[in-house]
Amino acid sequence: MTISRLRLAVATALVLVVPLSGCTALFPPAVAATSTPTGETVEATLEPFYSQVLEWTGCEDGLQCATAKAPLNWADPAQGEIELALIRQPATGGTAQGSLLVNPGGPGGSGYDFVATGVTRATSSRVQAAYDIVGFDPRGVGRSSAVSCYDDPADFDDFIFGLLPGDYGSDEWIAAYAKANAQFGKDCLEHTGELLEFVDTVSAARDLDLLRAALGDKKLNYLGFSYGTLLGATYADLYPKKTGHLVLDGAIDPATTSADVSISQAEGFESALRAYLTACLAGTDCGFSGTVDDAMTSIRGILDRLDASPLRAADGRELGSATMTIAIILPLYDEGNWPYLDQLFASVKQGDATVAFQLADSYYERDSDGEYLSNSTEAFLAINCLDYSSDPSLDAMRSEEKKLVEAAPVLGEQLAFGGVGCSSWPFPSTRERVEIHAAGSADILVVGTTNDPATPYKWAVSLADQLDNGHLVTYKGEGHTAYNRSNQCVNDAVDDFLIGGVVPKSDPEC
Repeated sequence: MTISRLRLAVATALVLVVPLSGCTALFPPAVAATSTPTGETVEATLEPFYSQVLEWTGCEDGLQCATAKAPLNWADPAQGEIELALIRQPATGGTAQGSLLVNPGGPGGSGYDFVATGVTRATSSRVQAAYDIVGFDPRGVGRSSAVSCYDDPADFDDFIFGLLPGDYGSDEWIAAYAKANAQFGKDCLEHTGELLEFVDTVSAARDLDLLRAALGDKKLNYLGFSYGTLLGATYADLYPKKTGHLVLDGAIDPATTSADVSISQAEGFESALRAYLTACLAGTDCGFSGTVDDAMTSIRGILDRLDASPLRAADGRELGSATMTIAIILPLYDEGNWPYLDQLFASVKQGDATVAFQLADSYYERDSDGEYLSNSTEAFLAINCLDYSSDPSLDAMRSEEKKLVEAAPVLGEQLAFGGVGCSSWPFPSTRERVEIHAAGSADILVVGTTNDPATPYKWAVSLADQLDNGHLVTYKGEGHTAYNRSNQCVNDAVDDFLIGGVVPKSDPEC
């Protein structure tokens, strides 16, 4: 999820290309097979990974941690290995019916932190009683073998927050943007090494199967949010017969084209911004007046003024429209965070960039000392550039910009020119967008929120329809993802499915 000068054609932690067509052709011919402790047969070259015994130790105030080994390159397991960080809370009910692996999204989100900082955010108490809840950092992320792109946080500050020369969208601006991204890719390769080529989603999905086996489960039980739905759906297509109970919340449509992704997300955030303004204008202390359209025009004016005359923060950083857009988007993920938008707009109107940078720093996980608390942004970029391809030609990007502005007059322009982002990445993507059917899988629950700004509801509808055994659960409301929040209808549907395999007879339309 990123805009700023990193514009990657999408504004959230989601990129949706699944290289499933002919993916098995990437692997060498089968060699002598061997059986693992879970009773399954794997190629002999993979047996050491599938048969590994995880060594759990106490960590994080009552939880358990372990490190798993995975092939660096699944197509050539002898090339080397990487580490995958795991954390779990044993089933609170005593005997577990299995492990439930959880992924909070991204790409780049830490499942380790998701569980370590409060497993109640991830799952209900009912699910915690039934399952060992297992968080993991995918390859490239966090405590696992990770992507790294810089030594000095100030260099990363300049890449994320630095202003580019020239008017936004001009040839000069695009050239500078392309140069910055090309250098960033070189820096990532220098600091990360050969891992950088192998942090794609298909490799991460194969890691999931290895983790399933190492945990002693014959079937994968999985709860994925946002980008985690792509990871889970990819797993289902690769290993349909090994699917147990999979829940995909805030779903991604893997068949959507890159241009449609940008437009859909621009429309989604624009709709969420209008919903905020509707509520704001109905109150007694709104910083805007007139109609919602009037307020939207005012916000577009703020963005334009920041491009013409950026606001300087106390630490020297300058607030332009790109970082301001990040600050606007973050609170739109959850209706409960809308009051931050009141503070944001009021402060910027007064010439103060403090709140805007506080929100942007929260988004990028940057602390008040200028240190980055995770590598989520670096991992996001690296994974997306392998998973996602776009047309970097000026004609294509200017055509897309026009469509974006038509679809979302306020925020659409901020999502344009994403084709530049990965055009010089060290390992270009060759992936196609394809539907995921997961023929032969178990039932899969797909959850979608009607006014989700980051993963539009229509994506959930599409994914549930694509999956041969997909079942849609609709939440009629605001915000990104729906499970384990405030709607008991959604919570019950997901819990009943995870614990008992109960599939709703029809969409409950919560």
